Amino acid sequence: MTLTVHPFSLPLRDPFRIAHESRTEQPTLIVELRDGDLSGLGEAPMTRYYGLDSQTCTAVLEGIAPAFAPFSIQGLKERGREGLKGRGSEGLKGILDNLPDGLSPFLRCAIDVALHDLWAKSVGKRLGLLWEQDRGRNTPTCYTIGLASVEEMVRKLKAFPWPVYKIKLGRGDDDVAIIRALREHTDAPFYVDANTGWTARQTIEFSGPLAELGVVFIEQPLKPGDLAGQAEVHLHSQLPVLADESCQTEEDVDRCAELFSGINIKVVKCGGLLPARRMITRARSLGLSVMAGCMTESSVGISAIAQLLPELDYADLDGAMLLAEDPARGVTFDPETGFAIYPDRPGTGALLKS
Repeated sequence: MTLTVHPFSLPLRDPFRIAHESRTEQPTLIVELRDGDLSGLGEAPMTRYYGLDSQTCTAVLEGIAPAFAPFSIQGLKERGREGLKGRGSEGLKGILDNLPDGLSPFLRCAIDVALHDLWAKSVGKRLGLLWEQDRGRNTPTCYTIGLASVEEMVRKLKAFPWPVYKIKLGRGDDDVAIIRALREHTDAPFYVDANTGWTARQTIEFSGPLAELGVVFIEQPLKPGDLAGQAEVHLHSQLPVLADESCQTEEDVDRCAELFSGINIKVVKCGGLLPARRMITRARSLGLSVMAGCMTESSVGISAIAQLLPELDYADLDGAMLLAEDPARGVTFDPETGFAIYPDRPGTGALLKS
């Protein structure tokens, strides 16, 4: 089995602004694991906020590539078959456990997803169909309106009709006014993501008016270290509050159960689909709602996360929709319902464009 790294720069359709940065493009690495005629794809967006850069990460991946030489499609099928009972694909854990300690979870995720994609292709099935899931459950993805002037946010809302939106906020005391202005142009439900830009006082004060304006929940209003503030918010907010930056790994789930109503799992932050599915199981056992989100990713990353949709309450998988040009094709979403449209091919359904 060989490992190849494909670097890309993903141009955004519009500048994307959140509370702590603005960007017009997103570097990303596509990892390809190949054995014979079959290959699996995974993705690691090179997110500046997490200190990642393409050159360094490519060198790291190329340095560990020889470790995959002993593995084959047949061995992958056998390992995958071991995990088909119960949660499924746990048989891949043995390969992933051999990755170096300290490897960035973003790079670990790319390898995890590529292995899952290759495994599912080796047995000729779409990945999600190899897992135990509620097939009757449809979870729509939201579409994100980035932080900008009210006029620009309204323009984006009108330009992209969608059944549910995530609204990026975090400026401060005028944030409720932004939601009030957007509400004049759509009846769609809103998810609000403050990206750690609020205080506890603001979150509690905003929660009532936001609930009246059709907001479903607030995502990560406070900085992760503000535990006392989050405890107050958890007690007094009139809306559910979901953890994002406060819930990055499996170890964070139990702590979040005491402070939040739910968690937003980022597959790249936790290290892949295997840990993400364990986080879902643990969150359910603790009574937490579960969302899966994305970074700015191509259809490679989005198609992988979309395999989790039947296990989720909420989803934010619009990363590829925000691109001016996508180097891949894969899972898409129905603009009327927000539901996933899965390609009729095995694996995650993602392919690089030629």
